[in-house]
Amino acid sequence: MTITEYIGDEISAAGYRLCGVDVRIADRHNALSLIHQACKSASLVLVGSSTAQILPATELELLMSNITPPVLVVPDIAGTQTVPDITTLIHKQLGMLE
Repeated sequence: MTITEYIGDEISAAGYRLCGVDVRIADRHNALSLIHQACKSASLVLVGSSTAQILPATELELLMSNITPPVLVVPDIAGTQTVPDITTLIHKQLGMLE
């Protein structure tokens, strides 16, 4: 079992690879299947923000609500895509939002 896997663009993946993270390069056609594969083998799954943008919103929300393994959207190298507000998501899941 790997500790962390990053799924996203090639340039961001190079940086994560230098840090010892297993990486997978995603595109429109394989992003969702790569994330599901990573969820089976990793204890933490990081998804680049540009990759997260190509996923269906309901699927992304379902993935991010996983407890094991946690799935987090992280900024990619371009920094052009927004990252979901994890604090609001956690508060929503805990019933802390009105």
